[in-house]
Amino acid sequence: MASAPEKIDPRGPRFAASITSVLLLAVVFLGLDSTTEDAAFFLLLILAGLFFIGASLGPTRHPFGILYRKLVRPRLAAKTDLEDSRPVRFAQAVGLLISLSGLLMQVLGIELGLVVAAAIAFIAAFLNAAFAYCLGCQLYLTLKRFGLFRN
Repeated sequence: MASAPEKIDPRGPRFAASITSVLLLAVVFLGLDSTTEDAAFFLLLILAGLFFIGASLGPTRHPFGILYRKLVRPRLAAKTDLEDSRPVRFAQAVGLLISLSGLLMQVLGIELGLVVAAAIAFIAAFLNAAFAYCLGCQLYLTLKRFGLFRN
């Protein structure tokens, strides 16, 4: 018997996406300047680690999720409509894949590969932060409709 999926406050991932989008935008701008490419690589490496934590441990154990739970959520009205954490975990895995591809392209010397990957991840994070539209979550739900994920 499978355990019930973890339920989360949907405002938490949106808060995390806000921080992530700012950091990804920094990666894009740092990556455009040859004198700060190493800083962009290092920052994207850190973000990849954060995506790994979110994908493997879930959004409530992610550092930004903890920050939300400790500092932000107590100041907000209680949320009654909690959501399944599985789409968010999948979205974190997609973010990890995109980040790792950018890091790999940088290592392989593909010009602007890191910047393009960070820009793609930025767009996804920004859509979630600004409009509560999670591309990775939508991809998860689409794949689930096609039977790639079980309940």
